[in-house]
Amino acid sequence: MALCSFERLLASFLVLVVVCAKAGLGTTVGCVERERQALLRFQHGLVDDYGILSSWDTRDCCQWRGIRCSNQSGYIILLHLSAPPTEYVFEYKSLRGRPIPPFLASLTKIQHLSLSNANFTGRLPSQLGNLSNLLSLDLSYNDLNCGNFEWFSHLSSLRHLDLNFVNLSKAIHWSQAINKLPSLIDLNLQYCSLPPLTTPSLSPVNSSAPLAVLDLSYNDFDSSLYQWLFNFTTTLVHLDLYSNAHLNGSIPEAFGNMTSLEYLDMSGNQLQGSIPEAFGNMTSLEELYLEENKLEGEIPKSLSNLCRLQHLNLQSNNLSGQLPQDLLACANDTLEILFLYHNQFTGPVPDLIGFSSLRELYLGYNQLNGTLPISIGQLTKLQWLDIGSNSLQTTISEAHLLHLSQLYYLDLSSNSLTFNLSSEWVPPFQLNYLILTSCQLGPRFPNWLRTQKQLSYLDISNSNISVVIPDWFWNLTSDIYDFNISNNQITGTLPNVSSKFDYSRYIDMSSNYLEGSITQLPSYLARLDLSNNKFSGSITLLCTVANSYLVYLDLSNNLLSGELPNCWPQWKNLKVLNLENNHFSGKIPKSFGSLQWIQTLHLRNNNLIGELPSSLKKCKSLSFIDLAKNRLSGKIPLWIGGSLPNLMVLNIRSNKFSGSISPEICQLKKIQILDLSDNNMSGTIPRCLGNFTAMTKKGTLTIAYSFGYPCNRYNRECGGNWSYVESELVKWKGREFEYKNTLGLVKSIDLSSNKLTGEIPKEVTDLLELVSLNFSRNSLIGSIPTTIGQLKSLDVLDLSQNQLIGEIPASLSEIDRLSTLDLSNNNLSGKIPRGTQLQSFNTSSYEGNPTLCGPPLLKKCPGDKAEGTPKAYSYEDDIQQNGNDMWFYVSIALGFIVGFWGVCGTLLLNNSWRYAYFQFLNKIKDWLYVTTTINMARLWRTLQS
Repeated sequence: MALCSFERLLASFLVLVVVCAKAGLGTTVGCVERERQALLRFQHGLVDDYGILSSWDTRDCCQWRGIRCSNQSGYIILLHLSAPPTEYVFEYKSLRGRPIPPFLASLTKIQHLSLSNANFTGRLPSQLGNLSNLLSLDLSYNDLNCGNFEWFSHLSSLRHLDLNFVNLSKAIHWSQAINKLPSLIDLNLQYCSLPPLTTPSLSPVNSSAPLAVLDLSYNDFDSSLYQWLFNFTTTLVHLDLYSNAHLNGSIPEAFGNMTSLEYLDMSGNQLQGSIPEAFGNMTSLEELYLEENKLEGEIPKSLSNLCRLQHLNLQSNNLSGQLPQDLLACANDTLEILFLYHNQFTGPVPDLIGFSSLRELYLGYNQLNGTLPISIGQLTKLQWLDIGSNSLQTTISEAHLLHLSQLYYLDLSSNSLTFNLSSEWVPPFQLNYLILTSCQLGPRFPNWLRTQKQLSYLDISNSNISVVIPDWFWNLTSDIYDFNISNNQITGTLPNVSSKFDYSRYIDMSSNYLEGSITQLPSYLARLDLSNNKFSGSITLLCTVANSYLVYLDLSNNLLSGELPNCWPQWKNLKVLNLENNHFSGKIPKSFGSLQWIQTLHLRNNNLIGELPSSLKKCKSLSFIDLAKNRLSGKIPLWIGGSLPNLMVLNIRSNKFSGSISPEICQLKKIQILDLSDNNMSGTIPRCLGNFTAMTKKGTLTIAYSFGYPCNRYNRECGGNWSYVESELVKWKGREFEYKNTLGLVKSIDLSSNKLTGEIPKEVTDLLELVSLNFSRNSLIGSIPTTIGQLKSLDVLDLSQNQLIGEIPASLSEIDRLSTLDLSNNNLSGKIPRGTQLQSFNTSSYEGNPTLCGPPLLKKCPGDKAEGTPKAYSYEDDIQQNGNDMWFYVSIALGFIVGFWGVCGTLLLNNSWRYAYFQFLNKIKDWLYVTTTINMARLWRTLQS
């Protein structure tokens, strides 16, 4: 039974019992005047925006809304001022602005007090401890705090206590107070910031509370909590420990003693080790949640004892081993949900025939192999089937899906599955979600798809489809909000997209052979990816529909042309725009400045001209600008440094920018890739490049963003999140490479192929995490900074084709990661520093420096010791050499005689020594044999796994 259902049932039962118990046959008594006056004072201290307390103006307070009195005494027994359900809390604020008044404690006969979600603030009044008749107290979802928890122990009749979201971070003795409540059945302390238990709490005190329901989720407990929990071993029915920040280590075997437990949630923690075998003793268990921990090992066989189990969730751990074919066989009549998603299970999918109640099966993201058992088609109640991202190899036939009439979610993606279904086959199900990524469906669109009239999510990407999209397929799309047919070989043109996708938020048709023009967009689209196709013509039709919901637009790698449209203000939520590798011409529109939330702008490799519009300085969220390989001109605007504080990548390679590099660019503290190469830049390199803070620190692996979908009334998952991983072409070792999953590690400055003068600023050597530095093909003078050796992470250094002078700094040989070095065509002199690193490069790295010498160059440095000529033949030398040779051979012979007979002679003459010697040799032989056998066995098992 879910916690919220249990709470509501218990609260309703308590109210019903009180009302029935207090109802009498005599005359109804009005409310007590003293209590009426207390309530009126209470009312005056509140701001009631919506008139919830409008009925509090009559004489009889027992008739007021939220009040219930005893029919016999007239005393108030229930005060219920809770706001409407939490789903409306952000639209509907009932009461606000004041602390809970202490004089509520004057309602001494009250049995039920509910002030949930009423926006009270401040400290809980300890006077509430005087309400000794309280059966239930609900103060949840208010901005309240409590330091002294001791007064709760005075509520001797309390059975239900709900303090969810009340700040109890300073209530260090809360557990002792709970121990003293003799009637407490239901305790909810979710999101209370409860601290780990103090030492006195761990003393062996048997609690008098008969706790059945305990929710301690979203707190800061560690393993010290367990000893207190085991006070309730025989009473607990429902225990929730979800998401406690410091709950780590192994799970105690003592949980096996909780034989009354029906619900256990320990997910979202840092638990390690294996699942205890003792869990098999909790034979009353119906729901077990251990997901999102660090558990490892196999699923214990003892779980087969849990015959009442309905929900089992072990996803997102490090569990391994093969899934037994009799997995949870005892629960085949009761098991409804099985989550084994995102672990390291191997072997075949278990045969689950006979699991007549199974509704949801999650086996995705494991290492399962073999075939998919046909018996899966016998699970008649199955609604959700996820076996994606494994290593299954099989042919899917109609038998696999034969009786799945209730199926609405099917994910078989990222396996080696081939569909062999008759073109006349009619599935028994109507799917909402279909994910068949990387399955072999083609070359045609599966004909059975035309029967699926309720699809809202469709992903058949990379499925080997290579034909024109049939007309019937477009009739399926009107209700689809996530649509992905990317990475196929689909041909043909698109119909009017806006008329085919009524409610879509995400359309991905990238990496196909689609051609023709791009039509207008659907009104509620959030993401559109048509990249890597053959679309041509202009994109002015995109302006015909005002789409304020668009977040992501990728039209890159097509044949699109014409000027960029000037309708960007209508896409105020756009965050990613990629139009690179097309044939767009003209200027960058000034209206780009209206894209105030844009983070990524890719316009590389087009025919754009003119200067950068100053309106771009309004795009303060920009972190990525790639304008390389266009014909843009003018100076680099001064505002780039001051107005774009989040910029991480700036690439304007291969344009016609001129002028000097302004020191204002040094304000880009987050810049990781700066590429101004192949332009007409002049002047000196700013000394303030050392201010690039991000180049002094290690970066994350990827540059990624997380975006939320804008809300509209048609988006069924309004506000859902998705992530975008950035990629970039970086010139590396003379070639361009695309970096995506490791882009965050690339720290690069490229100012090559300009007209820069002056010296290399030594401040650049303070960028300790710099990976690539290219100042080549300029007119730089002076010497290489002597501190260049500080750049220990440097992989590429190119200073070629300048006018540098002086010696190569000795510290350069200390950079052991350096794999590409080019110092050629300068005026460097002196000896190349000795070291395995610098001598390992080709001579081309140093050529064109006339006075440079030393290995790997053939030119010798002055003062190097020349190799002497061979000495002339001498008869005396020959006699001397022969004499030396004779004594050498005599020494070898004497050494052999002494060594051989010194050992062997002794063994021949002494029996005990001979026996010990050969016994020692036998032991050595046995040890070598055993060690070799064991290691070979381990290696064989490793290769098999």
